[in-house]
Amino acid sequence: MAKTWFITGASKGFGREWAEAALERGDKVAGTARKIETLDDLLATYGDAFLPLQLDVTDRAADFAAVQQAAQHFGRLDVVVNNAGYGHFGMIEEVTEDEIRGQLETNVFGALWVTQAALPILREQGSGHIIQVSSIGGISAFAGIGAYHASKWALEGFSQALSQEVKGFGIHVTLVEPGGYSTDWAGPSAQHSEPIEAYAEVREAMGKRATANNRGEPTATRAAILKVVDADQPPLRIFFGKAPLEIATKDYESRLATWNEWQPVSVEAHGA
Repeated sequence: MAKTWFITGASKGFGREWAEAALERGDKVAGTARKIETLDDLLATYGDAFLPLQLDVTDRAADFAAVQQAAQHFGRLDVVVNNAGYGHFGMIEEVTEDEIRGQLETNVFGALWVTQAALPILREQGSGHIIQVSSIGGISAFAGIGAYHASKWALEGFSQALSQEVKGFGIHVTLVEPGGYSTDWAGPSAQHSEPIEAYAEVREAMGKRATANNRGEPTATRAAILKVVDADQPPLRIFFGKAPLEIATKDYESRLATWNEWQPVSVEAHGA
């Protein structure tokens, strides 16, 4: 049975790949972008199966209106993909108030508002699947992108809670956690803080790490996301790419070792 999708940030990156994957197999897609003209080619190719919507996800009222418009246009929503977002590069000391607020407004609140807008529709249907585009940076962290990590860890937290709240309504939640991919996430889409010279060595190490990364091919995620949304019991979390599992394994092994080492102090802190 064909599905109806609502995808934010459908003009590029994963949003574009997944919109095309859905449309190519006969699904219907409402896709959003800040500049609606970036969606013209999808409309020209897929016609009535595609609904382009201009949207800045930081505008809560606009999010609710766009979701409602998509549901009314197609008659239902099956898959809601919160893909819109960007990466902010800067050491914690370098990040300004406006920069961190901007990162959270888009990556956290944008996804939250769209999720809230979709939930009444999905509850009424008794079915639906919310896809939150997180990152390996949603469960681990690296120097130089602390603001981005803050946004993705927040997304992870509210989405895990959400999955427990809506399970009884027939609604699934999946956090897609990609590793590095050959998108423009670290290029034109990224924002950067004014550098402080004291962090020059840390920044150099970041550059070496980025150069060493074997980046995934975005088009390869098309088949993967279709498998996720077609699953009878989709996962709460899934990595996309080869690298995330190794990163997560090392990180969680380190956490468990530290928690166990300090358990006597933890027990002491409990009291009698």
